[in-house]
Amino acid sequence: MKNLKNIIRKFSRAKILVVGDLILDEYIWGSVERISPEAPVPVLWAKMRTFVPGGTANVANNIRSLGGKVTLLGVTGSDANSKILLSELKKRKINTQGIFVESNRHTTVKTRILAGHQQVVRVDWEHTHDLPKELNAKILKFIQKNIDSFDAVIIEDYGKGVINVALLETLISLSKVHKKIITVDPKEENFQYYRSVNAITPNRKELENAIRNLKIKDTTNRFKINTDKLFTDKDVDLAAREILEYLDLDSILITLGEQGMKLLEKNGRLTHIPTVAQEVFDVSGAGDTVISTFTLALCTGASKLEAAHIANFAAGIVVGKLGTAVTTTEELLERIN
Repeated sequence: MKNLKNIIRKFSRAKILVVGDLILDEYIWGSVERISPEAPVPVLWAKMRTFVPGGTANVANNIRSLGGKVTLLGVTGSDANSKILLSELKKRKINTQGIFVESNRHTTVKTRILAGHQQVVRVDWEHTHDLPKELNAKILKFIQKNIDSFDAVIIEDYGKGVINVALLETLISLSKVHKKIITVDPKEENFQYYRSVNAITPNRKELENAIRNLKIKDTTNRFKINTDKLFTDKDVDLAAREILEYLDLDSILITLGEQGMKLLEKNGRLTHIPTVAQEVFDVSGAGDTVISTFTLALCTGASKLEAAHIANFAAGIVVGKLGTAVTTTEELLERIN
């Protein structure tokens, strides 16, 4: 525990580039006291509206809240929601020099309407089309110019169009050449493109779907796992081993909700880390906290197992908060104590 605390105290030394799909999380808070006469739906008496960075922006927010230095690379639309998101990021002292604008795209917004602590409905505004070639080239140029400024790169793939094959190939290749740590919060459809990164952090469902997709696409019959049945815990372990070997990863960290997480390392060591969550209000954004904290710890010289334990503590804190939440070094140290 003393070692974990020493690692956390070094978080401020880390400089991380976070690349991916930016989201603005909007919350409309209120109460419900009657049913609408127009349709059998509750009427929300709205009392407050709040905004927080979401998606890849939430990863950056987690890093900044934990003391790390972070630069955000992504795309917004040319709209009012872009201005709100940029304002929220600047409040948190997150570097936005890598944010580009595409006029034919909505800034992705997820609006959650809550009655008390209960989410009533979520409304999403988004475009998921591929980026124009010219914009993709600008993003690649930014990466090439600035890669030496960072200790690590986090790739956050939410499937909204920013993460594409050309971007992944160049980003991963550059990061490896410049000896940067690369971690990925993966999208199931793109697993085959994450080859040779340091770590990926899928949840159980993403892992199961990914191994099915990879087995369908692969013609070498290297995947021995039976994907036609429901996965047992042993199947999850086998899927992790097959993906780690296929993608030539250093490690894979699987988040398992109330069961905690599992870390599989290249040397074959598999460690189950039980959850330390004391209460669970909201799991949205917990995966962002995991990859943020895991990568911060690796940047400060932690082993993968030490980094996973710290990430587990951090996730246990944020699921006890309502909405897209972050934690701080003070909270983390207190929880470890």
